Amino acid sequence: MTSAAFLLLLTLTNGGSCKVCSYQDVLDYLNLTADSSMFKLTRPVLDHTHITVVKLDIIVYAILAVVEKTQTFVPFIWASMQWNNEHISWDPAQFCGITQISVPKDLLWKPDLFIYEMIEKDDSPRNPNILVTFDGTVIAGDDIRVVSTCKMDVHKFPFDTQECSISIGSAVHCEKEMQILPSSNSSRVTQFSQQIMKTQGEWEFLRLSINNSILTFDNRSYDRLIYTITIKRRPLLHVINFLLPILFFLSLDLASFFISDHRGEKLGFKVTVLLAISVLLVILNDILPAMSNRTPLIATYCIVVFALMLLSLLETILVTYLIEKDEFSPKENQESKHKNTKTTNCDKEDEKHAICKSICKDSQKERQHELLPVPEEVNNTLLTGESHVLLLILDEVKKLQKTVCLHLGYRDERVKLVSWAKRINRSFFICYTITVFLFLYLMFREWKS
Repeated sequence: MTSAAFLLLLTLTNGGSCKVCSYQDVLDYLNLTADSSMFKLTRPVLDHTHITVVKLDIIVYAILAVVEKTQTFVPFIWASMQWNNEHISWDPAQFCGITQISVPKDLLWKPDLFIYEMIEKDDSPRNPNILVTFDGTVIAGDDIRVVSTCKMDVHKFPFDTQECSISIGSAVHCEKEMQILPSSNSSRVTQFSQQIMKTQGEWEFLRLSINNSILTFDNRSYDRLIYTITIKRRPLLHVINFLLPILFFLSLDLASFFISDHRGEKLGFKVTVLLAISVLLVILNDILPAMSNRTPLIATYCIVVFALMLLSLLETILVTYLIEKDEFSPKENQESKHKNTKTTNCDKEDEKHAICKSICKDSQKERQHELLPVPEEVNNTLLTGESHVLLLILDEVKKLQKTVCLHLGYRDERVKLVSWAKRINRSFFICYTITVFLFLYLMFREWKS
């Protein structure tokens, strides 16, 4: 009975001696209140020669936008940083094993870090609290939508790979006061970003590399941490919507050489295809930036294809002109024949008038020579009629010879024009086909290099 009472008394004594701790006890011990200026006004060091080391870590959650026209890169990142506050420390054993507490950001000093490439302020709500450990380590984290400028090389668009940097540094503190170091190496950050990547859209995330650099300004050196995000474009959409249609139009232009040149359909077909290419050039102008160090290969691709099709159109115009000139030659020949016929008729009428005059003169001579014998008169009349008939036949033969020579000349000229048109068309088609295939081979080899 006595032993049972002793055990009950011992239990009550131990239960009464259990200490109850709260986070407020730690704050009261540290004197960390909203009115305390020691923790937030100056850099948290006991000696001004001490360097505040800020460890930074960045993880890419999503690639929201990449705008080539304005050279803008918009990722969504999670930034975590930690530093040591030398004014804060407590013994966890005195506070029931409490090793860390969460306090509002406004109570403590924070590094004045900023992103050099950022061109638009992020107004999204921030994490209101930071974590403080018993040894003075302060951990803060925020998700940030970064709208940054990025120098893009669109030379191999749409098979291009871009590298955009996010440089983080202090606005006031030089390297003798603050150092910025990465918490994780490049491979770990890349692997973790690939695992939690939410959306990439048109772009594929490849890697995230980390480098340190020193920025010197006004005889002061500032520590800077550079995160380089490497992304690769998925080209399928641009290939389907842009490259393949131009290739199809070029194939149609090649096929148009098998259309007959005797009509205007071939010329109209080539003009229509050329207008379609010009529409695609307008669309390309809205995609690519206004200025670039090197001419984009896709611009070269479009311009050369446009030039080849324009050259093909000019060749078609030349061949059509030669053939139409050949078709108009017989009409001109008929007109000249018609004019020659009119001239011949006029000559015949003149000859008739001349014969009538000669007959009248002969009648007058007959009256004057009534005393001549009859046989001599008959012979003179017969000779005069035969000579006129022979002269008329000779003139008709000469005119017929001229007409035949003129017709043969037109025929030779017609054969020459058609022959030249066929030779030009055949030679141009061979050269055009070789040039097209050689150009396409060089372009795609350059894209894939």
